Amino acid sequence: MKPGMGLIKHFLQFKDLRAEEYVYLFERAATIKRRFKNYEKYTPLTDRTLAMIFEKASTRTRVSFEAGMYQMGGSVVHLTTGDSHLGRAEPVEDTAKVISRMVDIVMIRTFEQTKIEAFASSSRVPVMNGLTNEYHPCQILADVFTYIEHRGSIQGKVVAWVGDGNNMANTWLQAADVLGFTLHVSTPSGYEIDASVAGVRNPDCVKVFKRPLDACRGAHLVTTDVWTSMGFEAQNAARKTAFADWCVDREMMASAQPDALFMHCLPAHRGEEVEADVIDGPQSVVWDEAENRMHVQKALMEYLLLGRIG
Repeated sequence: MKPGMGLIKHFLQFKDLRAEEYVYLFERAATIKRRFKNYEKYTPLTDRTLAMIFEKASTRTRVSFEAGMYQMGGSVVHLTTGDSHLGRAEPVEDTAKVISRMVDIVMIRTFEQTKIEAFASSSRVPVMNGLTNEYHPCQILADVFTYIEHRGSIQGKVVAWVGDGNNMANTWLQAADVLGFTLHVSTPSGYEIDASVAGVRNPDCVKVFKRPLDACRGAHLVTTDVWTSMGFEAQNAARKTAFADWCVDREMMASAQPDALFMHCLPAHRGEEVEADVIDGPQSVVWDEAENRMHVQKALMEYLLLGRIG
C-alpha cells in the first residue's frame, strides 16, 4: 500500500532533512557498508521498485542507485530522455501521478530544480534528487559520510570549495548550515555562489575569499568540481580562461591542515580544476567518495521507504 501524502518524505535539497536525521543516515550507511564488505545479504527492500529518470547523462549516479537497489532486494526501472518526456509530452505533474502509482520510490536527474519539485508535488511516493542545475544532495551526502569515515565528525570543521559556484557549491553551503561546519568559498568573478539559491539560515557558515589559496588555508577538507557543469558546455572556452587560477594544486593542499583530505565528485580533468599530483596523491579520497555514493543512497532509500530501523 502506498503511504498517504502526509507521510511522504522527499530528498530534493540537502536542507530537506534535519541534522539528527543525518546522524542516523550516516550510522545506517556505515552499517550497510560493513555488511556489503562482509558479503552479508541484506534485502529489506524486497518487492520494492525504484524508477530512475535521467534527463542528464550519468555513470556514477546510475550505477550507484541501480546496484544499491538490487543489493537491497529491490528492482529498478531505468528511463532516459528517449523513454520519458518530463513536461514535454504531458505535464510533469501528470507523469508523476502515473509513475508513482507503479513504483515505490523515484530518483530524477534533470536540469531545472522546478521540474523535480513539480514531480514531487504530485507523487504518491518519495522522490530523490540525483542532480539538478541547482543542487546535488546525494553527492554531498556521500562526501560528508566519507569525511566522517576518515576523520570523524565534520561539525566545527572547515571545508574549502575552490571553483565554480555551481550545484555542488550550493549544496555544500546547505550542508554547512545544517551540520554546523564552515564553508570557505573561492570562485572567479562572475561565477559566485548565489546565496539565495542555497537559502541558508546562518550566514556565518560561509566565508568568501578572492584567492583560492586563502580559502584553503587551515581547511580540513578541500574540494572542487569541473569548471564547466553539464548543460553549460557552450561556456567552456570562456570558463577555461576565467578559472585558470582555480586549479587545486600542492601549494593549496599544503596550506590546509596537515591531515586535510581532498575530494572531487568526478569525472575529473587533471590539469584543469585539480593537479594530477593532488587527485592521485595521499590526501585524496576520491575513490572512497565515489563508492560511498552507493552506500549512503542505500541508507537513504531504506529510510525514505521504511523509516528508522531498530
